[in-house]
Amino acid sequence: MKTLDPDLQAHLDEGTTTLAWCWRITRADGVTVGFTDHDRTLSFDGTAFEPESGLTASEVRSGSDLSVDAQDAEGVLTSDRITETDILDGRWDAAQVEVWRVNWADTGQRVLMRRGAIGQIRRGRLAFVAEVRSLAHVLGQTVGRTFQATCDAALGDARCGVDLEHPAFKGTGAVIDLLRDRAFTASGLGGFASGWFTFGTIEWTSDANAGRRAEVLGHDVTDGVAILTLLEAPVRSIAEGDAFTIRAGCDKRMETCGAKFANTVNFRGFPHIPGQDAVLRYATKDGGHEGSVL
Repeated sequence: MKTLDPDLQAHLDEGTTTLAWCWRITRADGVTVGFTDHDRTLSFDGTAFEPESGLTASEVRSGSDLSVDAQDAEGVLTSDRITETDILDGRWDAAQVEVWRVNWADTGQRVLMRRGAIGQIRRGRLAFVAEVRSLAHVLGQTVGRTFQATCDAALGDARCGVDLEHPAFKGTGAVIDLLRDRAFTASGLGGFASGWFTFGTIEWTSDANAGRRAEVLGHDVTDGVAILTLLEAPVRSIAEGDAFTIRAGCDKRMETCGAKFANTVNFRGFPHIPGQDAVLRYATKDGGHEGSVL
């Protein structure tokens, strides 16, 4: 149950109201923007809620159980505040959302209706639809460790312990020639064996993609020239001369942990856990499956 400001309650009791919806969105990079379905800019708490975005909201889908409440917010991609490039770049992913009901004639009369985060974003040619999930979506996230044969630590984190800033695991280079939208030849990596950076990360340090990271799907060496293939093509096109820093990757196997990183002591998987072959195994007279103790 929400407690309303007495002035707002009195305004609602009048029967004829001047109400508007306002959305305050805070991205992971700290940028805060405000939108409203009113026809002029509204301001409160240091945020200007602008109408130019064309942002509109659907009804709130809510239940009495622990299912995630949701609401869709639709906007125009031509807005200066929300661009197609930023959406593709992931800048709006998991952004925090506050939904306010405001008396536009007196913005001091307002109530916070809900909090949530931006979930799935669907794009069209001219518009986008962003799902606003309630705080209950956090309850659906996996917490704790997963028992599996491969390592569940992120390479280079505190549980892993590998120093990715060590010269053996870090390289710098530049794009020589673009092969496809996500594959290119690169300079500066001649001292690294083929596959060394497979499943690693690349961070662009110049030009259009500067500051952005991507996952490396493959690293090959042909005639001494490194060929890198990214998991996904960057939002902004790769160009010849683009500089980058690249860090080694790991396939999460215990053998790789020991041979490549000499870090078996910190391996966070369970390499001896029975696999599906043990579950599906059956007894036969030949082939070593006679039903005896393994």
